[in-house]
Amino acid sequence: MRNLKKLVAVVTALTVMVAAGAVYASPITPAEIVAGLTGKTTEAVNDLRDSGETYGAIANDAGKLDEFQAQMLDQRKAILDQRVKDGSLTQTQADAIYNNMKNNQALCDGTGTGRMGNGAGYGMGNRMGSGVNGFGGCQGRGFGAIAQ
Repeated sequence: MRNLKKLVAVVTALTVMVAAGAVYASPITPAEIVAGLTGKTTEAVNDLRDSGETYGAIANDAGKLDEFQAQMLDQRKAILDQRVKDGSLTQTQADAIYNNMKNNQALCDGTGTGRMGNGAGYGMGNRMGSGVNGFGGCQGRGFGAIAQ
């Protein structure tokens, strides 16, 4: 009985550590998300991206645009939450960024031509950028800073 309790305690501790590691693991890239949804390799997705297709278009062609958008939004939300925790953003700033991303994503058709509201610029950022800059629209690229 004592060994069973120890085993349960060890399994529980390992489960918590694995779950915690998943939360703090680095975010996966848009290419990895599309690859996972479409069954393509990350290399194949990157090749398509390099030829001019957006991640959203690749997902859309496979009938997976909604899933891609949901996973991208989840990734960005996790990063925003971490930045609030780290003190580099306030919760108010993070909420504004998240709501803007969510609203922009509703306009996304996967082509990368969605528009940005609130007078924000269209400067392109690479994936997540820093601070409030570089948070992406529907295709895994960032769109300038959020207007304050």
